[in-house]
Amino acid sequence: MKIALLTREFPPEVYGGAGVHVEYLSRELAKLVDVEVHCFGKQRSSPLVRCAYGPWDELPSSGAAAALQAMATDLRMAAAVGSASLVHSHTWYANLGGHLAKLLYGVPHVMTAHSLEPLRPWKADQLGAGYALSSFCERTAVEAADAVIAVSESMADDVRRVYPEVDSSRLRVIHNGIDPSEYQPDPRTDVLERLGIEADRPTVIWIGRVSAQKGIRHLLEMAALVTPGAQLVFLAGAADTPEVGAQMSALAMTLQAAREGMHWIDSMLPRRDVVQLLSHATVFVCPSVYEPFGLINLEAMACGLPVVATSVGGIPEIVVEGVTGHLVPLPDGQTGLGSALAERVNAILGDQIQARAMGKAGRERVLRYFTWRAIATQTVELYSSLI
Repeated sequence: MKIALLTREFPPEVYGGAGVHVEYLSRELAKLVDVEVHCFGKQRSSPLVRCAYGPWDELPSSGAAAALQAMATDLRMAAAVGSASLVHSHTWYANLGGHLAKLLYGVPHVMTAHSLEPLRPWKADQLGAGYALSSFCERTAVEAADAVIAVSESMADDVRRVYPEVDSSRLRVIHNGIDPSEYQPDPRTDVLERLGIEADRPTVIWIGRVSAQKGIRHLLEMAALVTPGAQLVFLAGAADTPEVGAQMSALAMTLQAAREGMHWIDSMLPRRDVVQLLSHATVFVCPSVYEPFGLINLEAMACGLPVVATSVGGIPEIVVEGVTGHLVPLPDGQTGLGSALAERVNAILGDQIQARAMGKAGRERVLRYFTWRAIATQTVELYSSLI
């Protein structure tokens, strides 16, 4: 059995949960089947990567044309996977490549739904008219795929609602996972010292893209209401657009000037640094308004943190209310979400005994249900049913 994994992201070019998913899934799959990764960008050093691809030089690189670049890259991917017995694509960026490979070579196409374009209308701000192309790629692939993997039960419900043409027999829920040997409490403090973060101070931490999807405005509203004296550590990834990035950075700087202990870090940190920051925080907050799974919550729980998160998408399948943290319902119109999050965060900051108990329960939950070995085994079982 030879599996071709098609993905936009693969280390070191990873900016979201889908890239992390493919990185770890491919590693575990390689212990069970023959795997080759086809990805966007520059050639990688990983022995799992067969090839990395880019679009034609003639295509422009900005605005709506970025979607055309992805589609052109998919053509190159599809041409290169003729020896595979099954192709497995991740996100709309690579879904078209998987669909074309199915048509060209008569092999099964499995696609993992990490999110759905119709449920992310704010992507129109990022892609412009290219949003119509990204939606076309996703719809074409999902309606014809031999199997659609949803990363949560909530994601499966979204697939049924958005794409009713997908028969339930083709839909399978396989959760995301985590490597608990990498994400575990780190007692060292060198990273904190380098960044000027106090190790023994109550700390609220957030990690995410500067995006409407990730609830960035609600996060900053919450930050102003967190108990005085608590430290805030916000690791801000890529912004949806330069304009959104500039607006949110300005709001963060205003808050930083008004509140001592506010750290806005607008760069991607190495995984080791992130693990250490999570390990020394008191509570992790996830204000996302759309989150098909919410892998970052698993990462925080694996490091022994309680989580305060919005009760959206797949997050309630990860966080257990009152046991590993708190779930905050998304208010109508999202009004007041920042204050609702702050209330739960402040409750945990005020009870260190409960915070430690929730953190311990969170790591135990990760170890029991969310390891990559289990996810890879379920995925291979699905492959075998199609070949």
